Amino acid sequence: MRDARSAPPFPIRRQARLAVFASGRGSNLGSLLEAFPSTGEEPLASIRLVVSDRDGAPALERGAEASLPAEHVPFGRQRASFEERAEELLRLHAIDLVCLAGFMRVLSPGFAERWHGRLLNVHPSLLPAFRGLRAPEQAIAAGVSVSGCTVHFVDAGVDTGRAIVQRRVRLEPGDDATALAGRILAEEHVAYPEAVRLVLRGEVSP
Repeated sequence: MRDARSAPPFPIRRQARLAVFASGRGSNLGSLLEAFPSTGEEPLASIRLVVSDRDGAPALERGAEASLPAEHVPFGRQRASFEERAEELLRLHAIDLVCLAGFMRVLSPGFAERWHGRLLNVHPSLLPAFRGLRAPEQAIAAGVSVSGCTVHFVDAGVDTGRAIVQRRVRLEPGDDATALAGRILAEEHVAYPEAVRLVLRGEVSP
Protein backbone atom coordinates (compact mmCIF):
# COMPACT_ATOMS: atom_id res chain seq x y z
CA MET A 1 0.00 0.00 0.00
CA ARG A 2 1.28 3.43 -0.87
CA ASP A 3 2.10 5.95 1.81
CA ALA A 4 -0.96 8.15 2.35
CA ARG A 5 0.90 11.40 1.68
CA SER A 6 3.09 10.31 -1.22
CA ALA A 7 2.65 11.55 -4.80
CA PRO A 8 -0.95 11.53 -6.10
CA PRO A 9 -1.96 7.90 -6.67
CA PHE A 10 -3.51 8.41 -10.11
CA PRO A 11 -3.24 8.01 -13.01
CA ILE A 12 -1.69 4.56 -13.12
CA ARG A 13 -0.35 2.73 -16.18
CA ARG A 14 -2.79 -0.17 -16.08
CA GLN A 15 -6.43 -0.90 -15.48
CA ALA A 16 -7.40 0.21 -11.96
CA ARG A 17 -9.00 -2.31 -9.60
CA LEU A 18 -12.07 -1.02 -7.74
CA ALA A 19 -13.86 -2.16 -4.60
CA VAL A 20 -17.38 -1.09 -3.68
CA PHE A 21 -18.63 -0.98 -0.07
CA ALA A 22 -22.44 -0.99 0.23
CA SER A 23 -24.98 -1.57 2.98
CA GLY A 24 -28.24 -1.90 1.10
CA ARG A 25 -29.77 -2.37 -2.33
CA GLY A 26 -26.63 -1.64 -4.30
CA SER A 27 -28.21 0.67 -6.87
CA ASN A 28 -25.04 2.77 -7.10
CA LEU A 29 -23.07 -0.46 -7.31
CA GLY A 30 -25.21 -1.28 -10.33
CA SER A 31 -24.34 1.99 -12.06
CA LEU A 32 -20.65 1.46 -11.31
CA LEU A 33 -20.80 -2.09 -12.65
CA GLU A 34 -22.29 -0.77 -15.88
CA ALA A 35 -19.45 1.72 -16.20
CA PHE A 36 -16.61 -0.53 -14.94
CA PRO A 37 -17.76 -4.14 -15.41
CA SER A 38 -16.08 -7.03 -13.68
CA THR A 39 -15.34 -8.52 -17.10
CA GLY A 40 -12.65 -5.88 -17.57
CA GLU A 41 -14.15 -4.51 -20.79
CA GLU A 42 -13.49 -0.89 -19.71
CA PRO A 43 -9.73 -0.19 -20.02
CA LEU A 44 -9.73 2.47 -17.29
CA ALA A 45 -11.01 0.32 -14.43
CA SER A 46 -12.83 -2.83 -13.36
CA ILE A 47 -14.73 -3.65 -10.19
CA ARG A 48 -13.03 -6.55 -8.41
CA LEU A 49 -14.62 -6.72 -4.96
CA VAL A 50 -17.90 -5.97 -3.16
CA VAL A 51 -18.05 -5.64 0.64
CA SER A 52 -21.12 -5.18 2.83
CA ASP A 53 -21.53 -4.78 6.56
CA ARG A 54 -25.02 -6.37 6.27
CA ASP A 55 -25.43 -10.10 5.81
CA GLY A 56 -27.84 -10.76 2.96
CA ALA A 57 -27.71 -7.23 1.60
CA PRO A 58 -28.98 -7.07 -2.01
CA ALA A 59 -25.66 -5.43 -2.92
CA LEU A 60 -23.95 -8.75 -2.17
CA GLU A 61 -26.36 -10.50 -4.52
CA ARG A 62 -25.55 -7.96 -7.25
CA GLY A 63 -21.86 -8.61 -6.77
CA ALA A 64 -22.28 -12.37 -6.87
CA GLU A 65 -24.41 -12.09 -10.03
CA ALA A 66 -21.48 -10.24 -11.61
CA SER A 67 -19.17 -13.15 -10.60
CA LEU A 68 -17.37 -10.94 -8.09
CA PRO A 69 -16.06 -11.79 -4.64
CA ALA A 70 -18.93 -10.48 -2.49
CA GLU A 71 -17.96 -10.47 1.17
CA HIS A 72 -20.05 -9.85 4.27
CA VAL A 73 -17.84 -8.25 6.92
CA PRO A 74 -19.74 -7.65 10.19
CA PHE A 75 -19.36 -4.19 11.66
CA GLY A 76 -20.87 -4.83 15.09
CA ARG A 77 -19.60 -2.76 17.99
CA GLN A 78 -15.96 -2.96 16.96
CA ARG A 79 -15.19 -0.78 13.96
CA ALA A 80 -11.56 -1.84 14.18
CA SER A 81 -12.41 -5.49 13.48
CA PHE A 82 -14.40 -4.51 10.38
CA GLU A 83 -11.59 -2.31 9.10
CA GLU A 84 -8.94 -4.95 9.76
CA ARG A 85 -10.82 -7.56 7.73
CA ALA A 86 -11.76 -5.06 5.03
CA GLU A 87 -8.13 -4.06 4.57
CA GLU A 88 -7.13 -7.72 4.34
CA LEU A 89 -9.60 -8.10 1.47
CA LEU A 90 -8.42 -4.90 -0.21
CA ARG A 91 -4.83 -6.15 -0.12
CA LEU A 92 -5.82 -9.64 -1.26
CA HIS A 93 -7.56 -8.24 -4.34
CA ALA A 94 -4.93 -5.53 -4.97
CA ILE A 95 -7.53 -2.76 -4.87
CA ASP A 96 -6.55 0.71 -6.06
CA LEU A 97 -9.73 2.70 -5.34
CA VAL A 98 -12.56 2.15 -2.85
CA CYS A 99 -16.05 3.48 -3.60
CA LEU A 100 -18.50 3.82 -0.71
CA ALA A 101 -21.94 3.47 -2.27
CA GLY A 102 -24.78 3.56 0.22
CA PHE A 103 -22.37 2.37 2.90
CA MET A 104 -24.06 3.44 6.13
CA ARG A 105 -21.06 3.33 8.43
CA VAL A 106 -18.45 5.91 9.37
CA LEU A 107 -14.89 4.70 8.83
CA SER A 108 -12.13 5.75 11.19
CA PRO A 109 -9.80 8.68 10.53
CA GLY A 110 -6.97 6.15 10.37
CA PHE A 111 -8.65 4.18 7.58
CA ALA A 112 -9.34 7.40 5.67
CA GLU A 113 -5.70 8.44 6.08
CA ARG A 114 -4.36 5.11 4.85
CA TRP A 115 -6.59 5.38 1.76
CA HIS A 116 -6.03 9.09 1.25
CA GLY A 117 -6.95 10.00 -2.33
CA ARG A 118 -8.24 6.49 -3.00
CA LEU A 119 -11.50 6.51 -1.00
CA LEU A 120 -14.69 8.05 -2.41
CA ASN A 121 -18.26 8.49 -1.18
CA VAL A 122 -21.55 9.70 -2.62
CA HIS A 123 -23.87 11.86 -0.51
CA PRO A 124 -27.44 13.00 -1.30
CA SER A 125 -26.94 16.73 -0.96
CA LEU A 126 -24.91 19.55 -2.42
CA LEU A 127 -22.16 19.48 0.18
CA PRO A 128 -21.25 21.24 2.37
CA ALA A 129 -25.01 21.63 2.89
CA PHE A 130 -26.87 18.92 4.81
CA ARG A 131 -24.11 16.63 5.94
CA GLY A 132 -24.87 13.42 7.78
CA LEU A 133 -28.03 11.34 7.86
CA ARG A 134 -31.40 12.10 6.21
CA ALA A 135 -30.06 14.78 3.90
CA PRO A 136 -33.23 14.96 1.73
CA GLU A 137 -35.30 15.50 4.88
CA GLN A 138 -32.89 18.22 5.96
CA ALA A 139 -33.25 19.93 2.57
CA ILE A 140 -37.04 19.91 2.72
CA ALA A 141 -37.05 21.17 6.31
CA ALA A 142 -34.69 24.00 5.33
CA GLY A 143 -37.02 25.11 2.52
CA VAL A 144 -34.33 25.18 -0.17
CA SER A 145 -35.34 25.19 -3.83
CA VAL A 146 -32.40 23.09 -5.07
CA SER A 147 -30.58 20.09 -3.63
CA GLY A 148 -28.68 17.28 -5.34
CA CYS A 149 -25.78 14.90 -4.81
CA THR A 150 -22.04 15.07 -4.29
CA VAL A 151 -19.32 12.53 -4.95
CA HIS A 152 -16.37 13.43 -2.74
CA PHE A 153 -13.10 12.21 -1.35
CA VAL A 154 -13.38 10.76 2.15
CA ASP A 155 -11.28 12.37 4.87
CA ALA A 156 -11.27 12.22 8.67
CA GLY A 157 -14.56 14.13 8.96
CA VAL A 158 -18.12 13.19 8.07
CA ASP A 159 -18.94 14.33 4.52
CA THR A 160 -16.16 16.92 4.67
CA GLY A 161 -13.77 15.75 1.93
CA ARG A 162 -13.22 17.64 -1.31
CA ALA A 163 -16.12 17.48 -3.78
CA ILE A 164 -15.40 15.85 -7.14
CA VAL A 165 -18.76 15.97 -8.95
CA GLN A 166 -22.06 17.58 -7.97
CA ARG A 167 -25.41 17.31 -9.74
CA ARG A 168 -28.40 19.51 -8.94
CA VAL A 169 -32.00 18.47 -8.35
CA ARG A 170 -34.82 21.00 -8.07
CA LEU A 171 -37.35 20.53 -5.30
CA GLU A 172 -40.93 20.28 -6.55
CA PRO A 173 -44.12 21.44 -4.79
CA GLY A 174 -45.37 18.71 -2.50
CA ASP A 175 -42.07 16.86 -2.40
CA ASP A 176 -41.53 14.55 0.51
CA ALA A 177 -38.18 13.02 1.44
CA THR A 178 -38.90 9.80 -0.47
CA ALA A 179 -39.72 11.57 -3.74
CA LEU A 180 -36.72 13.88 -3.48
CA ALA A 181 -34.37 11.06 -2.54
CA GLY A 182 -35.49 9.06 -5.57
CA ARG A 183 -34.69 11.89 -7.99
CA ILE A 184 -31.36 12.51 -6.26
CA LEU A 185 -30.49 8.81 -6.52
CA ALA A 186 -30.97 8.92 -10.28
CA GLU A 187 -28.40 11.72 -10.44
CA GLU A 188 -26.01 9.78 -8.21
CA HIS A 189 -26.00 7.03 -10.82
CA VAL A 190 -24.64 9.53 -13.34
CA ALA A 191 -22.31 11.39 -10.99
CA TYR A 192 -20.46 8.44 -9.47
CA PRO A 193 -18.99 6.93 -12.66
CA GLU A 194 -18.08 10.44 -13.83
CA ALA A 195 -16.23 11.13 -10.57
CA VAL A 196 -14.38 7.82 -10.69
CA ARG A 197 -13.16 8.60 -14.20
CA LEU A 198 -11.93 12.05 -13.15
CA VAL A 199 -10.00 10.60 -10.20
CA LEU A 200 -8.46 7.74 -12.16
CA ARG A 201 -7.35 10.08 -14.94
CA GLY A 202 -5.63 12.26 -12.36
CA GLU A 203 -7.83 15.26 -13.17
CA VAL A 204 -8.80 15.85 -9.55
CA SER A 205 -7.12 15.06 -6.22
CA PRO A 206 -7.99 15.64 -2.56
